[in-house]
Amino acid sequence: MEEALAVDDPRLVSAMSGSAGVSRNRLGLGVALVITGLATLFGGLIAQITIIGLGGFLIALTGSVLVYRAATTPGALVPASAQGSEKAPRARKKLGDRLQDRWDQRNFE
Repeated sequence: MEEALAVDDPRLVSAMSGSAGVSRNRLGLGVALVITGLATLFGGLIAQITIIGLGGFLIALTGSVLVYRAATTPGALVPASAQGSEKAPRARKKLGDRLQDRWDQRNFE
């Protein structure tokens, strides 16, 4: 069942997996946009061209929103190796097998 879901909707599977790499990339992009936006903003102020300053402000605002969203995502800044280190690794059955076992326990035992 899980494999069929992964084939049918890979975006849902990646969204539910909560990988930390995407948020780190978003965090790095946000910081770069803030720095670029501030440089553009000050460049527009020095050149006294309002539209360039406004563009720099919008770039910096977009970067700060990306940084905020990356920082508030649960588990976004936790390394992937540290996420599962609290529990000892154990062999897990697939979801379909576990559901089948529960069904068999309820109905045949």
